[in-house]
Amino acid sequence: MRIVFMGTPDFSVPILRRLVADGHEVAAVVTQPDRPKGRRKALTPPPVKVEAEKHGIPVLQPKKIRLPEEVEKVLALRPEIVVTAAFGQLLPKKLLDAPRFGCVNVHASLLPEYRGGAPIHRAILDGKKETGVTIMYMAEKLDAGDLLSQMTVPIEEDDTVGTLHDKLSRAGEQLLAETLKALRAGELNPIPQNDEAATFAPNLTRDDEKIDWHAPGTAVYDRIRGLNPWPVAYTRYNGKVMKIWSAAKEKRADEAEPGTVLEVDKTSFLVKCGDDIAVRVKELQPAGKKRMRAEAFLQGAGMNPGDRMGV
Repeated sequence: MRIVFMGTPDFSVPILRRLVADGHEVAAVVTQPDRPKGRRKALTPPPVKVEAEKHGIPVLQPKKIRLPEEVEKVLALRPEIVVTAAFGQLLPKKLLDAPRFGCVNVHASLLPEYRGGAPIHRAILDGKKETGVTIMYMAEKLDAGDLLSQMTVPIEEDDTVGTLHDKLSRAGEQLLAETLKALRAGELNPIPQNDEAATFAPNLTRDDEKIDWHAPGTAVYDRIRGLNPWPVAYTRYNGKVMKIWSAAKEKRADEAEPGTVLEVDKTSFLVKCGDDIAVRVKELQPAGKKRMRAEAFLQGAGMNPGDRMGV
């Protein structure tokens, strides 16, 4: 197939790589503009651009794909199909209607569940036991197009956003390869989504990152792993922000106020939550410092049982 591929972050890279490996003709890659990154604000290309250039694929970086002149640039490439994966922009109707095989999207959820921009984060934050990937026709309404195929992916107890992201990306490349083959053979029957069953996964806000120690311990644990490696859950200790990178949960009945440090040893500390499940902090990042094991922090922190987190 002659394909125009649209994607931006790391999630999209294995999918583009698979399209090339399967012998498809990728006429161009469309991605977001380079962005300033790091303390020096150096202009940094999106991961998909870096991958495209490895294969000698032309790259387009429109600020808005909906602009008529940008649509014409894509149409001039005469794609048989447009494939998107975490591209970050909606496509206009003129572009959606043009390719022979349509425009399809690789979405990191089992639609109609978790439409929107943060399906991987929200699945873990909600304590889900499974999620998946969906290949769907794109529509003018966000993530609402007809379904072509789906693959379920279990969420393990210790999965973080980082590990689940990688699993879903690999599942996406496999499912897309199978779907394109069936689509070209005319073997697929698109299924309309049930809008009444739709749920949404809005982008994260600063409030989503704050740990509420009054919540049940399992919910606190899910928040920590559901925000790792980005943007990372935070609390306060001695009035300063402290990011919590990793933790474990354990049963511990105690009448202390939620947020109270129940136990401190050489390598970790245990914090009371809203029920009898406490959270043992193993890796953290104090304000203005690098990510570190709790062991390193505890060597000079002077933390004791009875100290309070979140204040």
